[in-house]
Amino acid sequence: MSKAPKEYYDEIFQLIEQHHKWFSNSIPLVASENTPSPAVREVIMSDFGSRYAEGWPGERLYAGCTYIDKVELIAIELAKKLFRAEFADVRPVSGVCANLVVYTAFTDAGDTMFSLSIPSGGHISTGRKSLGGTAGSVSRLEVENFPFNVNEMNIDVDETKKKVKQAISEGKKVKLAMFGGSVLTQPHPLKELADVFHEVGAKVCYDGAHVAGLIAGGLFQDPLREGADVMSMSTHKTLFGPQGGCVVSFDKYAEIIKKATFPANVSNHHLHHVCGKAIAFAEFLEFGRDYALQVVKNAKALAQSLYERGFQVLGEKKGFTQSHIVLVDITKYGLGGDLEKKLERANIILNRNLLAYDLKQNRHYQNPGGIRLGSQECTRLGMKENDMGYIAELIARIVVKGEDPERVKKDVIDFRKNFNKVHYCFDSVRKAYEYIRIR
Repeated sequence: MSKAPKEYYDEIFQLIEQHHKWFSNSIPLVASENTPSPAVREVIMSDFGSRYAEGWPGERLYAGCTYIDKVELIAIELAKKLFRAEFADVRPVSGVCANLVVYTAFTDAGDTMFSLSIPSGGHISTGRKSLGGTAGSVSRLEVENFPFNVNEMNIDVDETKKKVKQAISEGKKVKLAMFGGSVLTQPHPLKELADVFHEVGAKVCYDGAHVAGLIAGGLFQDPLREGADVMSMSTHKTLFGPQGGCVVSFDKYAEIIKKATFPANVSNHHLHHVCGKAIAFAEFLEFGRDYALQVVKNAKALAQSLYERGFQVLGEKKGFTQSHIVLVDITKYGLGGDLEKKLERANIILNRNLLAYDLKQNRHYQNPGGIRLGSQECTRLGMKENDMGYIAELIARIVVKGEDPERVKKDVIDFRKNFNKVHYCFDSVRKAYEYIRIR
């Protein structure tokens, strides 16, 4: 028998509260997530989330934007400061939307774009139509993949130069190069390749979805100074805001980017999240340098600790990682999908991940050869290098030693008791993941 509406209503709240309790007792290692500060959570619950403000501040198609405009202008100013950019558009509602803004501004259907393949660390938003990728399916771009060197865990510069020349000789219109990606352990060779693409009339974008916080903190690399014309990003990974997107660039591209955002890709642009971005940007200007430094220290410590316990951590030749991401070939002990589920039973939350050579070895994304771990959320909770060693031991107890996940779970819960506050933000009385009831 179907439930009454009130039963569904009550069940939804019960499930949400259970989720909050679960994450309060878990180790969050998904590299594409973070926990926002209580201040960010407060503003995204505000009335801004019920209003419309189509267009640019001061040029709205709706009345009632007096205070909304002021907040958005602050968000723009702070984004420009964070990334030392001449122009910033904080309206994209996601990282994928930010990439769509770039495609709309700088390409036409049928143009060719270079990007990483998904197994090599690219994102589905930069993928081919045959894979359902946003670039191919929505923007109708022809996608060429950067040659990738697995030993270096990076784009192969010499082979890319050859491939660009070949594409031009075949009559392809190379109009965009998309650096960055979703598995980004080493800075990309932007300085070495930007001129190669500029010389053939292409624009250069850096997809900083994962590493925007490290860039804002003065680490990893500096795309707008290394040859990028534009940088797209998410605002909720190493940049610890609410879920959303942003595009930063130079004044000469301002108008084309503004039009590519609205009306081309957004209508109303989730004003409560714009407010959340502004708060997070202010937090990052105050605390971001220290945070970014600790994120990288923790990632290196986690990678080294896993390596010492028998895991095949990729990128050993390059010090494993220079970002928040640790990538592990897990095939010595099983497959990524199976181990992801087993670790989840112990409240250790990470994700399976394709490796650059998985498809050649007939492995599928649902159960690939790798797992991906990120240090950014644990760092936000106040964890340091020694804690990464303990986390590596907890993972090894399940994966290497075959210990019962339920037994390890008890130790995970006990460990998390020491880390229940959001760090690198202005003071708050609320705990991380605390469920806040306003009904």
